[in-house]
Amino acid sequence: MWKQVSSLLWRAPVPGLSPAVTVRSTSHGPSCSVSGREWVRPSGFDTGLKTFNSLSKQKEPLILTREGVATWYSCGPTVYDHAHLGHASSYVRFDILQRILSRLFGITVIHAMVITDIDDKIIRRSWEENVSPAAVSAVYEDEFKRDMLSLKVVPPAVYLRVTENVHHIVAFIEKIIRNGHAYATKEGDVYFDIQSIGGRYGRFVGAVDPQGEPGSSNKRDPRDFALWKPSKPREPYWESPWGRGRPGWHIECSTIASSMFGGQLDVHSGGIDLAFPHHENEIAQSEAYHQCGQWANYFLHSGHLHLKGSPEKMSKSLKNYISIKDFLRSYSANEFRMFCLLSKYRSAIDYSDSSVLEARSTLDTISTFCHDAQAYMKGQLQCSHVQEDLLWSRLAETKSTVMSTLADDFDTPRAISALMNLVYHGNCQLQPVSTPAGAARSPAVFGAMVTYVRDVLDVFGIDLHTKEAEVLSSRGSLQPVVEQLTQFRSKVREFALARQDSSSTGSPSRAGLHPDRLPLLKACDALREDLAPLGVLIKDRGATSTWEIKMSARGQGPEDKGEETSS
Repeated sequence: MWKQVSSLLWRAPVPGLSPAVTVRSTSHGPSCSVSGREWVRPSGFDTGLKTFNSLSKQKEPLILTREGVATWYSCGPTVYDHAHLGHASSYVRFDILQRILSRLFGITVIHAMVITDIDDKIIRRSWEENVSPAAVSAVYEDEFKRDMLSLKVVPPAVYLRVTENVHHIVAFIEKIIRNGHAYATKEGDVYFDIQSIGGRYGRFVGAVDPQGEPGSSNKRDPRDFALWKPSKPREPYWESPWGRGRPGWHIECSTIASSMFGGQLDVHSGGIDLAFPHHENEIAQSEAYHQCGQWANYFLHSGHLHLKGSPEKMSKSLKNYISIKDFLRSYSANEFRMFCLLSKYRSAIDYSDSSVLEARSTLDTISTFCHDAQAYMKGQLQCSHVQEDLLWSRLAETKSTVMSTLADDFDTPRAISALMNLVYHGNCQLQPVSTPAGAARSPAVFGAMVTYVRDVLDVFGIDLHTKEAEVLSSRGSLQPVVEQLTQFRSKVREFALARQDSSSTGSPSRAGLHPDRLPLLKACDALREDLAPLGVLIKDRGATSTWEIKMSARGQGPEDKGEETSS
């Protein structure tokens, strides 16, 4: 009896009641809120963060069902072709958000992602290549996962494939039919009945689509969408109560997310292009199945990636994409992450070589500061008096700013700006002098600054730490060679810089230097300049010198912007 009453309450708001009425779900334990299109603030654990929720179209407090745990579902790829930078920008951005939640705010993120391994595009590709759809999907699924690892994206807790969950999908559809929100046609199609949920459909902008989806002429409403499709000749199929066929696109996510997290989901993420109709239809199906008014509490959408100057998003269908592999031939994963960090995750982002080079420059500035600060701590860089109290104050301010900006809808551009401001103030204090003035040194504050900058970048997935084993494996014995070379060069420079007695000097431009030793100085400068294009960067610090080795973006030779070693 209660089940019937619950269904009636869900399908039609009761006149005279407030827009949200709480009822108890008979199948999933937690209560579900009954509402129309209005977002209802969930009860539970308030994280202290705010995030832009596409359901309410504004920033909302991030409240989780369980304290310290976020359930998170994301739409994965349809594996029929190479992944491109449009995909990468979305997955990297959400990876950064999850890292912030877990590593800065102590929230365990349980992330599940679906792999769509059966689809019209996969079937067409299999026909073109004269192989099975399973063979096509296996190749591109494996490539996608390797691409994600190359971009340092943390894998979800579980990848779930559509083909392994068809039995769950069939049962899910059956229950939606029993609940009165779907119907089968004589052709073997099953459609969701939009009219059965009244004004509840249309939570995302653009939901009014009079054309609807293509399908059977026996649809009750043009907006009705397929839950199950009969198979055509040469297509793979599964048995069902409605005949041989395969699932529609939208139903796979509702079923798999529900099989993982039940009737209540904290966060659902995906690209903005998925908001309608995909996420709209997921909501309709899931709430029809669970008989509740708010299945997912937060929808987070990432902005499109555009090629600069193009109004269209990067996509395979438009042939305007750059594959992840092609990108990583010229740039590093660290540079792509910084490129993503410099814009808000939900903003559209323009891709161009200049925008990636801006990200590279930002990383270089940070890396150079860390290197110079280490040289100062080692006593290799002599500086005038350091305003230590000022730097400690700037560090405390930066820590506070970074936490507050990231708690405000994961505002990474402002967080990076705060880090760069800290680096600027550090660089202002690291002004080298030729001869030490005997001032007290302040290595501890620079150690704290370098550690903090590295730790924050590590949260974002950017690793500036030297990994000795990796360095040695990629460069062999190059480090000790550079060390010996730099020491020899320093001795030559020290000899060349030795001053004459003031009575014997004869060169006003090089007062005090031995004229016959000037060629040695020029030779030292020429060696430094010749080594720079090879990735060996020598910096003269008065009478002493420091060095860096930078590797290429691919990590196979000098000039790497992502990995370095120094002394």
